[in-house]
Amino acid sequence: MISTRQLKQALTWAIESPNLLVREANRLYYTRGYRRTFNHDGIDVVAEDWDTLIVLDACRYDLFAERSTLPGTLRERESRAAHTSEFIRGNFHERDLTDTVYVTASPILQRGYPERYNPKFHAVVNVWQEDGWDEESNSVHPETMVEYALDAAEQYPQKRLVVHFMQPHYPFIASETKLDKQTVPDPTEITTDVWNEMMHKSADIDPETIVDAYRANFDLVVPYVQQLLDELSGKTVVTSDHGNMLGERSWPLPIREWGHPPGVYTPELVRVPWLEYESGPRRTIVAEPPESDTADVEDDVVRDRLRQLGYAE
Repeated sequence: MISTRQLKQALTWAIESPNLLVREANRLYYTRGYRRTFNHDGIDVVAEDWDTLIVLDACRYDLFAERSTLPGTLRERESRAAHTSEFIRGNFHERDLTDTVYVTASPILQRGYPERYNPKFHAVVNVWQEDGWDEESNSVHPETMVEYALDAAEQYPQKRLVVHFMQPHYPFIASETKLDKQTVPDPTEITTDVWNEMMHKSADIDPETIVDAYRANFDLVVPYVQQLLDELSGKTVVTSDHGNMLGERSWPLPIREWGHPPGVYTPELVRVPWLEYESGPRRTIVAEPPESDTADVEDDVVRDRLRQLGYAE
């Protein structure tokens, strides 16, 4: 059932941005009238066999298949998500993950904890806090993620690791593009993001430039993933939380879609890579009580990081 708030939002979109209204109609279709909070047809990544799960944020399957040089066996899988929040809810929410350590460049888990999603990890390493965050690029660099991931592997030798890189999600730190860096000129106020700028057709930039920047961000992260494959023992899977629309037609209403709006499960958004690679002995995994409460992070830091990554409140 549509709430009063959702109806008011739809009326606002109808006046200010018809494309966003059409997007909402597509979302209604995919979520069965807002009754689904994630894509129920996707795989349960926790139930799969791995010691380390490397998550590349917003990485399409076709991008990975065309440009990856990583060793291993690649398959296409269907994600439970079109957005990181859905990936977390669909795979981690209210689950006992005390055998797992989550090393993440994304603040999304923290934003929704514990009301929207409440996983029980053994430990969460928020790389985006303080030292892990790069103020110039408004992101976490992949080399920083490698450092934290290897430290976690050493500190928690009997735990599964989830290593969540920010790339190829924007900001496009491998490119000289300005739109993705200037989307949030004032971190205290955000009204849009780079993908909505493309949806509105208000961005003074060639769409192919944005597509090239997205590809370059993927190329940037690949060598660092390779480093983890080389140094981590056991079975490693490289995947993505969701894909990304790059101007393709959505469905069932065929607007040109950009980005990764939650609740819109087009093939470009839910088809993700699943690369399996084994090196050295498997880890002996042991579940132990959580080390600390995930909530021990200041709310203003979470909000600031999310704004800089282009996530609205």
